Amino acid sequence: MSDSSNGRDRAVLITGGARRIGRALALDLARLGYRVAITYRQSQDEAFHTVADCRALGADAEAFALEIRSPAEIATTVSAVLQRFGHIDALVNNAAVFDSVALEAMTAERWDAAFDVNVRGPMLMTQALLPQLRARGGRVVHLGSLGGSRAWPSHAHYCSAKAALEMLTRTMARAYAPEVSVNCVAPGWIEMEEATAAANANFDAAAAARFAAKTPMGRNGRAEEVAAAVRFFLTGPKFITGQVLAVDGGLGLV
Repeated sequence: MSDSSNGRDRAVLITGGARRIGRALALDLARLGYRVAITYRQSQDEAFHTVADCRALGADAEAFALEIRSPAEIATTVSAVLQRFGHIDALVNNAAVFDSVALEAMTAERWDAAFDVNVRGPMLMTQALLPQLRARGGRVVHLGSLGGSRAWPSHAHYCSAKAALEMLTRTMARAYAPEVSVNCVAPGWIEMEEATAAANANFDAAAAARFAAKTPMGRNGRAEEVAAAVRFFLTGPKFITGQVLAVDGGLGLV
């Protein structure tokens, strides 16, 4: 497979690609000419909308329902994706869960859910696609987080899982070389177009303002900046592997 930046006839599978950063990744790669497969769990309407927008850009695109915590569903979905697209050249493990809870109030169920989706899911997805990726000389990009290297007391489960994902990136890079490159993009605070109180009940405007004020670049990040970092790992030198690239405006330096 050619490592040209032209995505023509190259197919990518993006988990959690229906909305937010996943949607930005799908649209960015569609513009580059990739054939785009996305998975979703509950966001069916958003997934179909993202697929329609990818197709409007001239890309072949399809959405697949997936419970990423289920090995059986992963196997079924990977089979369906390969039947639909014929091959997969790149995997972007974007699906994740994020919530807040004081560490003293942490439950085993909440802890396990963070690891099941944020670490176990990427491991199982990559494992399921590994024969295909090796055959195609493929690439894997995990979506990490600034929380993987910073201790956030109210997000111990999330931070621990994202730290584990960074180590998984490095171990996969060693295990799957030279055929497959594996890297990680770790965003800081990323604001979405729909990040308003009216459109997103989980959006905390005060917290967003605080993070922007202490970020050296003077603002929060944008989804398209995360997409550009993912694109770099998918189209740049394949000799780069096992790396974690922060997209945080320097927030991790503070």
